[in-house]
Amino acid sequence: MHLDKGIHMLQLSSTIMGKTESIYPTLIWDTDNVILVDTAYPGQLPLLQEAILKIGFTIDKLTSILITHQDLDHIGSLPDVIQACSSAIQVLASSIEKPYIQGEKQLIKLTPEAIAQAVNSMPESVPLEWKNAFQRTLENPPRAVVDSIIVAGEELPFCGGIVAIDTAGHTPGHLSFYHKPSQILIAGDALRLVSGELLAPDPQYCCDFNMAKESLRNLLTYDIKKVICFHGGLYEDNCNQRISEICK
Repeated sequence: MHLDKGIHMLQLSSTIMGKTESIYPTLIWDTDNVILVDTAYPGQLPLLQEAILKIGFTIDKLTSILITHQDLDHIGSLPDVIQACSSAIQVLASSIEKPYIQGEKQLIKLTPEAIAQAVNSMPESVPLEWKNAFQRTLENPPRAVVDSIIVAGEELPFCGGIVAIDTAGHTPGHLSFYHKPSQILIAGDALRLVSGELLAPDPQYCCDFNMAKESLRNLLTYDIKKVICFHGGLYEDNCNQRISEICK
């Protein structure tokens, strides 16, 4: 969905764990930069390529990838995207998330117990070889080098200015991004959209839900016209007021 000059919300839909799910990465561009925010699940490079091509770009034109946080649905296709691009592409993330993205630390939410639960929750109709492949992916998640560290509060000098905002709690180093020209917030998983309602992140998927809720106050510094939620899509109804209500 084209939202404003130089910013487009991608929609990637596929069947995962027996149900159809859509996620919403973001593409931002100007005359010198084409930036992807988050890279979807492992194996979703073809979906990304197709979505980006519909806007008029090819994936090899990407210049930077911004990562909101370490979860598998955000970094899963990162190595494949890098391989599909030129060697000059830069991956940016927070210092806290970097060692997880690079595989120096195990992804926080992929504990042995969580992996076993995920595999066991797959429908019985799923073939055993698929379950085994899924388990191997969880036990050995994709990894990639983070080229540059983003500091919360930093304004990246791309596309009219993209401000990194500390929204820790869903994961310890979670960042959201504010695109200044369009006044659009790319929330990652700091916010979610459910049946049209903007909500705080789901507590069961947060490392520290109290922190996640408190850090949303950092968003209120900015005049937000629209919010892109990685899960749920676009919200555009009195965004600052609604975020303030969530913080209470």
